[in-house]
Amino acid sequence: MESVRVGIIGTGGISHLHVQQLRDIKNAQIVAAADPSQENRKQLIGKFNLDQIAEFNHHQDMLETVPMDAVLICSPHTLHYQQVVDSIHHGCHVLIEKPMACSLEEAEQLIDLAKKANKVLQVSYQRHFEPAFLYIREAISNGKIGKLTSITASLYQDWKHLTTGTWRQNPALSGGGMLMDSGSHIVDVLLWTTGLKPLDLESNLENHQTPVEQDSFTTIRFENNVVAGLNIVGNAPCWHETYVFCGENGAIFYDNGKIVLRPLGKEAIVPELPPQTTNSDKSFIDAILGVHEVKVRGEFAKEVVALTERIYKAAGYQPITLVK
Repeated sequence: MESVRVGIIGTGGISHLHVQQLRDIKNAQIVAAADPSQENRKQLIGKFNLDQIAEFNHHQDMLETVPMDAVLICSPHTLHYQQVVDSIHHGCHVLIEKPMACSLEEAEQLIDLAKKANKVLQVSYQRHFEPAFLYIREAISNGKIGKLTSITASLYQDWKHLTTGTWRQNPALSGGGMLMDSGSHIVDVLLWTTGLKPLDLESNLENHQTPVEQDSFTTIRFENNVVAGLNIVGNAPCWHETYVFCGENGAIFYDNGKIVLRPLGKEAIVPELPPQTTNSDKSFIDAILGVHEVKVRGEFAKEVVALTERIYKAAGYQPITLVK
């Protein structure tokens, strides 16, 4: 296979980033897009001069009409499961936006289906390709701060205000609130950089008079006696993302893209980071072509789904179901 023919399911905001990245890949060809919103389709097609591609209201029509090798799924969360199933049944590899699914049971079924069909199933957690987070993961693994003892991971976003009136505050489509949406990236970082298994947790959530949770505050005890605080705040004025990884011999501080390594008793170090070499879309195409293995496997993304589900259950959280 010299070129990978890609169809897109869901043409909202995040699809624009993916299309921008796909257009820079010589082995990728966008052939079709499906979205029930004609306005969304027209905006994407017009912005990137994709007039030659086929467009559809429903993903099934796209899959049945246009020959393709892979599908990019950028739709509302609760639709992911069936769209992945349909895509794999039509012989397509799948790159899916986060979260992979809205339940552990769904995630496990998708992994099994992709494995039996011998198809790539990759989840678009872009921090796996960003030099800052690659540095953090390697530094922890190589013992630069000694044995890990604690972590705080926090995200603040004006999510409540940005999502009012959209599908993200409709539980029938979102499956949850800020934790399920933007917070999924922070859960990903927490699990991926440390490689630790969560054992026990306690959580408190607040809806702020909306149909889904906005703020969640979770304490987690990981294996190796590592404790963590996970704070996801959607009722905030802006985006602010921070992490602190403490070890017996130092700590790593991340604040909105800036990293400082603080060895115990020594001067702070600001590491020089290499340029980014790949991204979710390029790595997906390369995995299909056999250039390298899948970088963000369904088996890992399943753990993000599992921890999210546990946090909701620990808080006794049930989103208010809205009519579609």
